[in-house]
Amino acid sequence: MRVTSVEVRVPIRLGQFLKLAGLADSGVDATALVADGDVEVDGELETRRGRQLRGGEVVTVISDAYEASARVVALPGA
Repeated sequence: MRVTSVEVRVPIRLGQFLKLAGLADSGVDATALVADGDVEVDGELETRRGRQLRGGEVVTVISDAYEASARVVALPGA
């Protein structure tokens, strides 16, 4: 599976990152994905939508509809 790198200001909350990375369509969708146990951070199930990501983490969504991954990359100078 291909991992897309997404530059963001860090720290960023998991729910926000899911939206910015295109892994979730909306905040409601991000909340549902996390609540359903469809989100992993660095290969471990994550159940906290508010988890702080600081850069370098790989966030993966594994649902019935799709599977996709994105790496958190800190914006230069941010």
